[in-house]
Amino acid sequence: MALLFSLILAICTGPGILGSLSRVRLVGGDHRCEGRVEVQQDDEWVTVCDDYWNMDSVAVLCRELGCGPARKTMSGTVYGPVTPKDQKVFIHLFRCNGIEESLSQCEKEDAIGCSHVEDAGAVCELPESVRLADGPGRCQGRVEVKFQGEWSSVCQAGWSFAAAKVVCRQLECGRATLTRRGCNKETQGQGAIWQRKASCSGQEVNLQDCLSEVWEHNCTHDEDMWVECEDPFGLKLVGGRSHCEGRLEVLHKGEWGSVCDDGWGQEADRVVCRQLGCGQPLSPPVKIRRRFGPGVGRIWLDDVNCSGKEPSLEQCPHRSWGYHNCNHREDVAVVCEEQQSGLLDA
Repeated sequence: MALLFSLILAICTGPGILGSLSRVRLVGGDHRCEGRVEVQQDDEWVTVCDDYWNMDSVAVLCRELGCGPARKTMSGTVYGPVTPKDQKVFIHLFRCNGIEESLSQCEKEDAIGCSHVEDAGAVCELPESVRLADGPGRCQGRVEVKFQGEWSSVCQAGWSFAAAKVVCRQLECGRATLTRRGCNKETQGQGAIWQRKASCSGQEVNLQDCLSEVWEHNCTHDEDMWVECEDPFGLKLVGGRSHCEGRLEVLHKGEWGSVCDDGWGQEADRVVCRQLGCGQPLSPPVKIRRRFGPGVGRIWLDDVNCSGKEPSLEQCPHRSWGYHNCNHREDVAVVCEEQQSGLLDA
């Protein structure tokens, strides 16, 4: 078996930052295009100080890694595992204008007095490799994968509901609700049919992470796979002094609603803080949490049980949407550390 599509390395080689061959990578994120920034210096990986680190710097990094467009800057401290105390910080700061092909082409200054609390992070989009075509929205449609530069439909015999769950997650939609064989004539594919069979557990972040094997088939477009996902999941903290504190609300079927605190714990706080791009959860006493007030309207979630490792709150086990035995006096509130001020989007 081989990794789905061709193996894409998370570490790209480019002109040396110090005049010799060097490399750059993102560590600890949900995929290869997100994480704490590290560069190779004298055969060891070192972090990068966030002084002057901005969206121009992230744009260059995303380009160098072969990722999609830059999405935002982040504090490198939000990505695990925790940086070892003996790991060094890169001796230079980067001052990029955003058009360079690699960080090595950016202007540099000596880094003085930087510590790991100032580690830089970055989020880039993943290059498009899967899509749902000809549906009513981007989260419903015929499954197509991009292989060797060509979009191909997927045959029923090489597909599973576990693979559908991965596709919905990769496309940042909600949970998979349907996968079925057969599209009508208007939504059938016209081109190639994918020559691989995917083997997914359903827990993978991207379809590229699933194992696959080449297989011979006699499929026709009558067997094209159709997948439907729930609408994209959203969350926010309201009533606080910033987006990093407040009463938790989640978006489902176009309507915002609160979350009941039955089963809620620090692990769930951690997932929320990470998803919002904030720092670590502070876990204040109940009195502080109650100052954000009760919600009104829908209570969408109850009995949420996170491990703390989930990339999205939606992936934590919970009761079905809208089922609960709570009132708004039990609404969840979360307080996270603020994002480093030097890492705000430019």
